[in-house]
Amino acid sequence: MKYCSNCGAEVDLLVPPGDSLPRHVCPACGSIHYQNPKVVVGALAEWEGRILMCRRAIEPRHGFWTLPAGFMENAETTAEAAARETLEEACARIQVGELYTLFDIPHISQVHIVYRARLLDLDFRPGEESLEVALFDEADIPWSEIAFRSIERTLRHYYEDRRRGDWPLHTGSILPPADHRPV
Repeated sequence: MKYCSNCGAEVDLLVPPGDSLPRHVCPACGSIHYQNPKVVVGALAEWEGRILMCRRAIEPRHGFWTLPAGFMENAETTAEAAARETLEEACARIQVGELYTLFDIPHISQVHIVYRARLLDLDFRPGEESLEVALFDEADIPWSEIAFRSIERTLRHYYEDRRRGDWPLHTGSILPPADHRPV
């Protein structure tokens, strides 16, 4: 951040009184600008044992496959964000189920949340951010073309859990990859 969003003056990076972390502070008007992690929310939408996936039409990871997901908006719940993102990216309607995965990704200041969901019908098609949308059986998942590690981990948990018949909440952190592959 270079300029104050309140008055337009250049900001300084310093620890404000009473705080313990560096913040962007405007010396002209005194505004403290807090930058917080972004929340990415998506849905693992099921239809007769198959999973709805989207091939990305945008960066990052253009052309790679993912679950329908995106940044949460203000004034919505995480479940509403999952349903909205599925509608936007796959033009698909879902019934949102239980929270399934929650991954902290501190090196990019994001939290990734995925809900299990039920696809309500087969009326889906690519939205503006998707090149194509398809239902996949486990054997047909394009594992080498998955866009993000959080999605790959979610899918692997899903198939392991389905075999066991147990659906625990999966949480954890995803650290920076040694090979610099996107999270």
